[in-house]
Amino acid sequence: MQKRKLGNSGLEVSMIGLGCMGLSFGYGPATEKSVGIALIRTAFERGATFFDTAECYGPFINEELVGEALAPIRDHVVIATKFGFQDGDARKPLDSRPERIRAVAEASLKRLKTDRIDLFYQHRVDPAVPMEDVAGTVRDLIQEGKVKHFGLSEAGAKSIRRAHAVQPVTALQSEYSLWWREPEESVLPTLEELGIGFVPFSPLGKGFLTGAINENTTFDESDFRSIVPRFSEENRKANAHLVDVLGQIANGKGATRAQIALAWLLAQKPWIAPIPGTTKLQRLEENINAATVALSANDLSSIETALQQIKVVGDRYPAHIQQRVDR
Repeated sequence: MQKRKLGNSGLEVSMIGLGCMGLSFGYGPATEKSVGIALIRTAFERGATFFDTAECYGPFINEELVGEALAPIRDHVVIATKFGFQDGDARKPLDSRPERIRAVAEASLKRLKTDRIDLFYQHRVDPAVPMEDVAGTVRDLIQEGKVKHFGLSEAGAKSIRRAHAVQPVTALQSEYSLWWREPEESVLPTLEELGIGFVPFSPLGKGFLTGAINENTTFDESDFRSIVPRFSEENRKANAHLVDVLGQIANGKGATRAQIALAWLLAQKPWIAPIPGTTKLQRLEENINAATVALSANDLSSIETALQQIKVVGDRYPAHIQQRVDR
């Protein structure tokens, strides 16, 4: 698989990475450990070198899984993890105090079985802690050799600028896909101006863009999508037209819907590296093979024209989570 550099930082990653969250958290019961390790190592064998986790995925067990899976190949991969929640629990308040950031770094290093974190993201902007203090703390960790690069997640343009002025930001991680394009408004232009890479999470719309989900799908109560407005039965039915259009384009290219969705992201900017997640080897192969799907200018124009006729309905987060997204 070809590699890409995240902005001006020099950090090189596979053009498609692996979001590891779903192996332990968010999408139903956790995957058996041996299965998760095998999937992560298969991703590496297929060319993925960019692996994303966080202390709050589990909490903690996802970092342990990723650390064990990647230990034999540690020097050949880029590991990203995150800080930002009280006690590492996403159900608790935000916490990006400098002492908390340091504590997370030390604990994550142990769980990941490594001596450095390649990319350390602030998981969500904490309005109670000045961004300058957050960036300054990560800068110190970088100077100490414990962290290599600084990242932000779901941060708005203003926060990105404040952070970047203290410690250059290597990458922003936010949701971006054919059914969530808000980053195009102000975030992507800011990243391009400052030379910051972009790592889209949920590039397949939390599975919806694959065509595997319809109005009859049921979700486990531990599946995050069970409380997401966009995944209500009514909204799934209303959004089905987007999946149909993707299917038509995919058939014309001899590809799958997921591959078109990922290829579309890769075609937007050369400094974008999406991190689709999966628990299935078949889906892993499908996602990684999206790197070989080339969309022409005509293809992209056709997709754009088709999307202009579609209005995606439903909020992407419940209200109590949406309020944590920085603007």
